[in-house]
Amino acid sequence: MQNAFNSDDKVVKFKPLVFGEAVNVVKEANKDFRQQFVNDVDCNLSSICIVKKDGTKERYNVDKVVNAVKKSASRMLIEFNNNDIAKICNYVNKNVLLLNKCEVDILDIHNIVESALEDINPKVAQSYRNYRNYKTDFVKMLDKVFQESQKIMYIGDKENSNADSALVSTKRSLIFNQLNKELYKKFFLTVDDLQAVRDGYIYIHDMPARRDTMNCCLFDVANVLKDGFEMGNLWYNEPKTLDVAFDVIGDIVMAAASQQYGGFTVPEVDKILSPYAQKTFSACYDRYICMGLPFEKAEQEAMKDVEHDFEQGFQGWEYKFNSVASSRGDYPFITMTFGLGTSKFEKMASLIMLRTREAGQGKKTCKKPVLFPKLVFLYDENLHAQGKELHDIYLAGIECSKKAMYPDWLSLTGDGYVASIYKKYKKVISPMGCRAFLSPWFERGGLNPVDEYDSPVFVGRFNVGAVSLHLPMILAKARKESKDFYSVLDYYLELIRKIHIRTYEYLGEMRASINPLAFCEGGFYNGHLKPSDKIKPLLKAATASFGITALNELQELYNGKSLVEDCTFSLEVMEYINKKIQQFKVEDGNLYAIYGTPAENLCGLQIEQFRKKYGIVDKVSDRGYVSNSFHCHVSEKLTPIEKQNIENKFWNLFNGGKIQYVKYPVSYNTKAINTLVKRAMQMGFYEGVNLSLAYCDECGHQELSMDVCPKCGSKNLTKIDRMNGYLSYSRVNGDTRLNDAKMEEIKDRVSM
Repeated sequence: MQNAFNSDDKVVKFKPLVFGEAVNVVKEANKDFRQQFVNDVDCNLSSICIVKKDGTKERYNVDKVVNAVKKSASRMLIEFNNNDIAKICNYVNKNVLLLNKCEVDILDIHNIVESALEDINPKVAQSYRNYRNYKTDFVKMLDKVFQESQKIMYIGDKENSNADSALVSTKRSLIFNQLNKELYKKFFLTVDDLQAVRDGYIYIHDMPARRDTMNCCLFDVANVLKDGFEMGNLWYNEPKTLDVAFDVIGDIVMAAASQQYGGFTVPEVDKILSPYAQKTFSACYDRYICMGLPFEKAEQEAMKDVEHDFEQGFQGWEYKFNSVASSRGDYPFITMTFGLGTSKFEKMASLIMLRTREAGQGKKTCKKPVLFPKLVFLYDENLHAQGKELHDIYLAGIECSKKAMYPDWLSLTGDGYVASIYKKYKKVISPMGCRAFLSPWFERGGLNPVDEYDSPVFVGRFNVGAVSLHLPMILAKARKESKDFYSVLDYYLELIRKIHIRTYEYLGEMRASINPLAFCEGGFYNGHLKPSDKIKPLLKAATASFGITALNELQELYNGKSLVEDCTFSLEVMEYINKKIQQFKVEDGNLYAIYGTPAENLCGLQIEQFRKKYGIVDKVSDRGYVSNSFHCHVSEKLTPIEKQNIENKFWNLFNGGKIQYVKYPVSYNTKAINTLVKRAMQMGFYEGVNLSLAYCDECGHQELSMDVCPKCGSKNLTKIDRMNGYLSYSRVNGDTRLNDAKMEEIKDRVSM
């Protein structure tokens, strides 16, 4: 080498050098040259344009680099000094100029900044890199949300039968839910969680909502009403009459249910309404006495007024709860339990509520039962059996069930968990929504009673979410990988456990203002916090659910037999899971529960996931749906008694959520319904009466399971079927709100 360029661009004569020395000289010369080049064109930095990801352009500005690196540093709890910032700026400016381009791609800028940060602080470089990846992921996320939003806008969505995706408000909510779901997956799940969800081994229910609120609850309406409360910055005095009580309770339910997801239960509503009925009676009676009516006549007229207010109130609830969508975009899943009240107004409330549901709503020529609120009859053998003081309420319930499918029936004096609590403590564990039940939480001892006088609390408590296992897939994975089934099962149980632990933690950081009626006005147990208080103290009494689906398919995959033929392995698995969950409860101090999942959209999704990984397996994935929880397959040719007997084997292994139902293939048979409900109550079941109700919207004709009206030939029908533990429209004006998998399941039903 005989020459090189110096900083003055002049030829420099060198004496002969050895190779290593020559290389060093060239490096120094090039360094000088580059420095001079930077100095010469520094004034041109402002003329460089940065091409952003969306194709837009803006002038290069190193201040934006400074803002970005400071944010990356702050995420790592690091603060750069002025010298660090100067070094970064100098490095980035030089390297941008050395690209020798008038337009520089934003990705090139990112690479330069990363290099600069690597020299200053590798941790901050990693933070910056992660943030870049987040931004890339957000682009992909928003693209996915956009694609889903287009489907929702122009096709609709049938994931939740309670949501009418034809409505603008529902479409908006569903689109927001898609975004919230992606945010939850991005920021609240680990890589292992995501893999398990994407493959289908676990399913996290209600991902769009669980970032910021809770699941099903037993809302303490009576506590909110007592002495008045504040809602929407407006003070509500406690109602002084029954008609006002109905209006206010309706407002409370709609407002509070909108701030959560899942089932919203008002327990023992007959007892809640009774004091306000008494107030109305007293006021009316006094008025009639002042008008000069005799005592007996005044009492009769006052009772008529109370009865009228009950009729109007229950009808008003049915209108409101079935036609006014919540702020979530759906019709809140409202349940009301009743039937234990023995006073005259408690009995009146129960009877008129049943009578209103049985009569239905609509035109005079075409009345049909509504879906909400779901009604649950609390059955006590000592109150409702033949000859007992509330037997007439029981008979009215049977008449209502045979016409409207509701009420469902909860045994308080049979066998099992719910009945044992009632018999020992006289406390009712009402179902939250269609089937979820709370685990005991004791007033003084919490998880465990302090002594024999410590009593459990249920009203005012709630669930923080459910995550379901896909047991057939777990068995298929164990076999394919030649692993022990229970070791694979343990892995996914631990994943769910950790998800629940994190859920308790991040929900605990939420403020009481997220649901003021619940957390500030007493709707939840100990819910008298300030709006700015964190809700963490109230979460100790909340349950978290491990859901179970497809036990029938698990047994089929294990040995080719259904639960009807052999349920030994499925029972063994459930006993194992119960022991593990009990272990988790003791170790974590959390109220975990085992939940028979009411798979709605999930029943079809799990089939798709299984087929993708393990193909089509006879009686496991050859149909378009899986069976719900521990239920026999719907196509089994069983008598109702046979079905009750088989499912009873699993009953006490699902204390966090369960329901049993049988199909009545006879038309409105009072004797059959009465016999099977009584049998279910003796066995300790939470029992559903399952009919398929069909109504012609043209002429008003009604019968079981028609597809064309035999009277007028119309196909414009409304059909009501049991979705899982709850009712839904399988047909409205020729269309359905149910997904294809669930419609296929309904078509196959024989015993369910």
